[in-house]
Amino acid sequence: MTEHLLTLNAGSSSVKFALFARDALDAAPVFTGHIDGIGLGRGGAATHEEALADVLAQLQARKVHVGAVGHRIVHGGTRFIEPVLIDDTVVAQMTELIPLAPLHQPHNLAGVRAARHAFAGVSQVACFDTAFHAAQPELNRRFALPQALFDAGVRRYGFHGLSYESILAQMLAVDPLRARGRVVIAHLGNGASMCALHEGRSVATTMSFSPLDGLPMGTRCGRLDAAVVLHLIQQQGRSAADVSRLLFSESGLLGLSGVSSDMRELEASSLASAAMAIDYFVEHALRELAGMAAALRGVDSLVFTGGIGEHAATVRQRIVDGMVWMGKVEVRVMRTNEEAVIARHTATLA
Repeated sequence: MTEHLLTLNAGSSSVKFALFARDALDAAPVFTGHIDGIGLGRGGAATHEEALADVLAQLQARKVHVGAVGHRIVHGGTRFIEPVLIDDTVVAQMTELIPLAPLHQPHNLAGVRAARHAFAGVSQVACFDTAFHAAQPELNRRFALPQALFDAGVRRYGFHGLSYESILAQMLAVDPLRARGRVVIAHLGNGASMCALHEGRSVATTMSFSPLDGLPMGTRCGRLDAAVVLHLIQQQGRSAADVSRLLFSESGLLGLSGVSSDMRELEASSLASAAMAIDYFVEHALRELAGMAAALRGVDSLVFTGGIGEHAATVRQRIVDGMVWMGKVEVRVMRTNEEAVIARHTATLA
């Protein structure tokens, strides 16, 4: 029987999965799926454990043998700078990182726990979004804060690393010379960030300590003066939980427009606030792109990926039109494939 590798990406209310034949990792997955609405009371799975049970049932119906499972984990902290085999100690260490990614890490770990139960005895591998950026120059990983805080883990980590790794691998396969040049990858979606790469390595990125920083996103504010947080707590009397909910879940495109966090809905809207939200997104994408260009001392290639990057052609064109001052830059649109990256790492370790 052919051995397969299963990849899992457990979000707050969804689980995406893909099944790869171990001996054909470069081929398309033999089976993919997306379970949505977990815990939302829409008649679907109530927990990630129930969702994984559904995945297992689908796999059993296909009579496939799962030899290893790979997981996307958003935050690896300072300890996890490459994929690792999961055991009880690793689970405990990943759990300690929940405060650094409170909207992502708990659900990633729920998927790990459910998969370890569903696939008892099967090797499981954690692949970290932060790991891709671990080799950045220390100068680009620091805030202008005391050394003790940097040593304690208050630093720029960066995210979307599995997506960036996927795009880099695809570029290296088709145009290795350009891939090793000065490249900016713009992962634009409900979560959005940019990464500056040179010689195939991350040099700088727009997200930093958490997935909140940098570009405005679907519901996240992006770059913000830290004094705003102090003002909301000290002067308006808001709790830390209230401010966290505001910045992570009620801001970004949704907060600006009052309409939606979905770029497609904003583009279809006739409301001035929707147009303003799009204008804000484009303007700040250009500002963040300029920052990435500065880190590289110039840009040779710009790659768009993610839901907005791949499908919002008008927004993409406005960004390209706004960067003409950079001179000649090759622009590409590429589809990221995080599942394939997870599968390759899993095959290496398990």
